[in-house]
Amino acid sequence: MKVSLVIMAAGLGSRYGGSKQVDGIGPHREILMEYSIYDALRAGFNKIVFIIKPEMEEMMEQLCGGYLRQKTAKDGSPVEVAYAFQDFSSVPDFYSIPDGRVKPFGTVHALLCAADVVDGPCCVINADDYYGIDAYRTIYEALVRLPEQGHAVMVGYLLKNTASLHGTVSRGVCTVRDGKLQSVREALKVQLYPDGSLRDLAEDRDLAPDTIVSMNFWGFAPSIFPALREYFETFLREEAGENLKAECLLPMMVDRQMRTGALEVDVLHSVDKWFGMTYQQDRETVAAELKRLHDSGVYPESLREDRK
Repeated sequence: MKVSLVIMAAGLGSRYGGSKQVDGIGPHREILMEYSIYDALRAGFNKIVFIIKPEMEEMMEQLCGGYLRQKTAKDGSPVEVAYAFQDFSSVPDFYSIPDGRVKPFGTVHALLCAADVVDGPCCVINADDYYGIDAYRTIYEALVRLPEQGHAVMVGYLLKNTASLHGTVSRGVCTVRDGKLQSVREALKVQLYPDGSLRDLAEDRDLAPDTIVSMNFWGFAPSIFPALREYFETFLREEAGENLKAECLLPMMVDRQMRTGALEVDVLHSVDKWFGMTYQQDRETVAAELKRLHDSGVYPESLREDRK
């Protein structure tokens, strides 16, 4: 059985001020995506799917794809590599792209673009986030026994560990009961303050530091794709309009599926700490965290040491 790691890497990284997906942040210029791949392969994943812009394929093949094709997965099979392209060619004909629209339509659109290359259970992640070794082990164990219909999983993180002092972030704020996800609400402007307090500036409300949030670390069966397509088409018909920045988001799609009774989501927990780069000022902290992990033996001296 192929268990895929699906990496959403088509984002422009506008707030970061550049292509943070390929910013060499590790001690030997490793990019964050390489840590995700390294951790996923040692957890048992045997297929890597990159969701990218078409013009990124050559770069991604040089960075990761060509090397990965020479790797052997934990089960002894060759690691399979596939590319999915997120651009406007995958948008249904009934919707006219507004003049001036540059960005794709968010994470639902991204995953939907991978429908033809995902042929088993999959873990979906952001390219520019670090999730931790334990998170991949945990979700892999859940994916290999995930029912084909009506079930999904996610790894939840504490809000206080996912916000930035350097600006606002968007987070899927979760309600969890007895290990099951009950609802997801999108908090669009979460600000962390030096005293540790957090506030959703968009709705002018305080948020508890230990609130569980979604960091787009989802586990799905292939049966999710028809639901993705229906949700995306409804979004285009009813919400997108002429909004040049409208996004169709996975947490909101999952919330809709749960409310209709079509999906039950188990919330998994990881002992590792999430970190990522939303703003340039976050880079120094992330680089220091990665160096600490290398120095403590969590990772070898270089993730690229066996490529020579």
